[in-house]
Amino acid sequence: MPYLYRDSKPRPPAMPGAAHATHSSGKAYKELKEDCLNRGVLFEDPDFPACSSSLFFSEKPPIPFIWKRPPDIVKDPKFILGGATRTDICLGDLGDCWLLAAIASLTLNEKTLARVVPLDQNFGPDYAGIFHFRFWQHNEWLDVVIDDRLPTFKGRLVFLHSAEHNEFWSALLEKAYAKLNGSYEALKGGSSIEAMEDFTGGVGEMYEVKKAPDNFYEILEKSLKRCSMVGCSINISSAAESEAKTPFGLIKGHAYSVTGIDEVSYRGQQVQLVRIRNPWGQVEWNGPWSDNSLEWRSVSPSEQRCLCQAALDDGEFWMKFEDFKVHFDKVEICNLTPDALEDSIAHKWEVITHQGSWVRGSTAGGCRNFVETFWTNPQIKLHLTEKDDGQDGCTFIAALMQKDRCKLKRFGAEKLTIGYSIYESPGRDGHLDKDFFRYHPSKARSKTYINLREVSNRFKLPPGDYILVPTTFEPHQEADFCLRIFSEKKAITEDLDENVAIDLPEPLNPTPSPQETEEEKQFQALFEQISGEDMEIAAEELEYVLNSVLKKSTNIKFKNLSLISCRNIISLMDTSGNGKLEFSEFKVFWEKMKKWINIFLQFDFDKSGSMSSYELRSALKAAGYQLNNYLLQLVVLRYSDEQFQVGFDDFLNCLIRLENASRVFQALSGKNKESINLNIGEFINLAVNI
Repeated sequence: MPYLYRDSKPRPPAMPGAAHATHSSGKAYKELKEDCLNRGVLFEDPDFPACSSSLFFSEKPPIPFIWKRPPDIVKDPKFILGGATRTDICLGDLGDCWLLAAIASLTLNEKTLARVVPLDQNFGPDYAGIFHFRFWQHNEWLDVVIDDRLPTFKGRLVFLHSAEHNEFWSALLEKAYAKLNGSYEALKGGSSIEAMEDFTGGVGEMYEVKKAPDNFYEILEKSLKRCSMVGCSINISSAAESEAKTPFGLIKGHAYSVTGIDEVSYRGQQVQLVRIRNPWGQVEWNGPWSDNSLEWRSVSPSEQRCLCQAALDDGEFWMKFEDFKVHFDKVEICNLTPDALEDSIAHKWEVITHQGSWVRGSTAGGCRNFVETFWTNPQIKLHLTEKDDGQDGCTFIAALMQKDRCKLKRFGAEKLTIGYSIYESPGRDGHLDKDFFRYHPSKARSKTYINLREVSNRFKLPPGDYILVPTTFEPHQEADFCLRIFSEKKAITEDLDENVAIDLPEPLNPTPSPQETEEEKQFQALFEQISGEDMEIAAEELEYVLNSVLKKSTNIKFKNLSLISCRNIISLMDTSGNGKLEFSEFKVFWEKMKKWINIFLQFDFDKSGSMSSYELRSALKAAGYQLNNYLLQLVVLRYSDEQFQVGFDDFLNCLIRLENASRVFQALSGKNKESINLNIGEFINLAVNI
């Protein structure tokens, strides 16, 4: 599957106000709406048409859905009726309760809700059948435009809907999120924290309740006071337990929202309570402090009013915090702003983002278990210079996110198992090699490798320089990723693969040797035999000469040098421009050839006649070429086979092209630097792709 190159330099976080238009027409929401109003038509979105492909990609719709606009469903449709609240969200037949839990949390913060759901939309006089919503994706905000045709069955909405049948903001929000991810089916089986991050651009944290810190109540209390989005769930041990109801009325494997936390005076003691919401809108906790439990009889009416306690079958209920820790297994918190992360004193966190890719054969080296390829993964240097206030270390969060996996579900892609390791920097520049990782343990690492969209952990390390290596668990797995670093004090990051450098010796001038070696005598005899009186050979003759000599060598295995390689050799060495090689020019090339053969043998570890493409970075560096990840990926795609192996002929051809390109670049830039707009990396990119 294709992966787009993106500049890997660190970037600041994006702001919601700068949301990018995403429609294929290139037009923004207002322009599209104005077009429809001027033409007197209702908008129909060609990017997400009202057909089965927008619903499912792996199956046919189980029932005959009919797409209808809200005015065709009810007489008096409203975008939002009486304010957007958590009770507006009722689960449909899709099973995306994780999304509903996130939307319920979103409604608790009006400012955050207005970022995602622009509130100036309605079904009034300027209605044109078009709506838009904003989502955060990989360090940028996107403005997603949709038409308002919704899937129905027997005149009722099939998927997410409001408890009020004429309110449609939540159903339209779900449609926009489905479009963002490719289809409604792509929303099956997600995580509330993923949607929370997409609604806020915030950073997620996950807690195993049974292993939570002692101040977990305070963490939740502070999170909710700062309007963080909080979800919780109960683990399942098998698929059969999914959506199973416990004796206490809780649903296993189900995504709940934490909507409140407070203390209540009960029989002379303060009791810590947590308010939970089931997005189904029904099925509630039936234990202590549930809606109709006896405990509420001992709480004053004024306190009950403060807690908004009402015995309604609306899916929302209170429970004792100690019971919450017993019955729930996982809590996900999405902090809306970085300063909400600290447990005691609020700080403004610094945020830096890196974009990158794991590409088979070059930068998809897998985890530390695969030491032969681990070092080829992207490497980010992290400079921690300032200690936390009053502390002896530097606190930061590293959040690694794999990109677009939901969108790629229709092509068979699943979430990869990802994680990262952090090493103390050895104090030298450049991409760290295999030996460094072989002999140096990690200083810190993600808690686990797991197949979630994002893996994030909080660390506290002494000031210094560190190397962060983001990886998939298995090698050869491709994906784009986004790495975010949240630091309490300003930190500096840099990609270790930014610089492209060429370090070649000056071209040798063909000069006669005072005394011919035995090798030169053999070459000259063969040259005279092939070339004739002019002592010049064309590409076909060079092919014969080189293959004849190299096949007699016992230290290198290969099939044949190709005619293309020989033509490239002549292009590199021909100083007269007649398309042939003189013997003096051949002698200069042969000296190069011997160096390149030695480099190839150095990295052909099993003496099979080919090297692993993951070793190509080191082999090219030994030959004088330091390439960044992007150029290395291009070279590997061009010169390696399906097994990520590079034969000698391909290695030779690659080196000749690189040397030819660098020489032309140096010649041009030396003549008139003002006229050269390409840097050396871009020039090599052009040469490799020709």
